[in-house]
Amino acid sequence: MERSKHQFATSGSFSSSRGGLIGRIKCNCGRDAVVRSVKNGPNVGLKFHGCPLWPDTDCGFFKWIGGVRDEVDDLRFQLFEKETTIAELEMHKQMLEDKVKRVQLKKENLEEDLQELKGETSQLRIELMKSARNERNFSLDLILSWVLFGIVIMSMM
Repeated sequence: MERSKHQFATSGSFSSSRGGLIGRIKCNCGRDAVVRSVKNGPNVGLKFHGCPLWPDTDCGFFKWIGGVRDEVDDLRFQLFEKETTIAELEMHKQMLEDKVKRVQLKKENLEEDLQELKGETSQLRIELMKSARNERNFSLDLILSWVLFGIVIMSMM
């Protein structure tokens, strides 16, 4: 945001238009800002730029005239921007920490599932080996029974 377009609150003071136009400073509604001076309150006599349509508009443009005041306003705005950035980064950090916790929990659950599956796989391999051994034994028993059957049939003849 340009420095000339910052908005600042004016609590407790009133002003009147002096009618002076500043060529390069534009208010928020796009018109050339006018120079006004504070009539009462703690800032009596200080000059500022304002919207030429004030008080009949909600433009809200306000900028103090004067080097020190401008520098203070700029520094305050820079501080505000940095504090905002810090707050956003802290929120982002917290969001990432929460995401890391969720991913770690999911990883732990998946590792538990993996261990269970490894156990089941081992059990299935053992059962498969037993089944293969039983199948071989049954095949040998079948062959042996046919051989015995054949011998019995041959001996009866």
